[in-house]
Amino acid sequence: MNGRPRWRHQDLTERIIGAFYDVRNTLGYGFLESVYENALVHELGRREMRVIQQKPLAVYYDGVIVGQFFADLIVEDKVILELEAVEKLVAAHRRQLYNYLRATDCEVGLVLNFGLEAEFLRVILDNDRKPHHKLAKKA
Repeated sequence: MNGRPRWRHQDLTERIIGAFYDVRNTLGYGFLESVYENALVHELGRREMRVIQQKPLAVYYDGVIVGQFFADLIVEDKVILELEAVEKLVAAHRRQLYNYLRATDCEVGLVLNFGLEAEFLRVILDNDRKPHHKLAKKA
């Protein structure tokens, strides 16, 4: 080991982050989020990563479906990507991704901001720490 910390799916997330920076550096700042999303889907596909775009996911409460959200992108069924095109990421972006992780089997998520300055957040939530998710699996 080279002394660097290892995160779950680190190799995959590093490849995703590389694609993110390539898209952001090529397109620059100022497009709608949907433009960056489509470009990133294309770039991830070029890098031979399997991507699901705008996947509907159920939200459970007490074993009952109480709502639905759409994950911007899911890569290799392992990493949820929440895309933003805002001036600066704030705590609400991290919290939104955390809630998405709670509702799925994915344990790793990235918020990728194509805004004024390119930035990302990594969120990790182990499945054994997802009480609502466990209730959903029993239903």
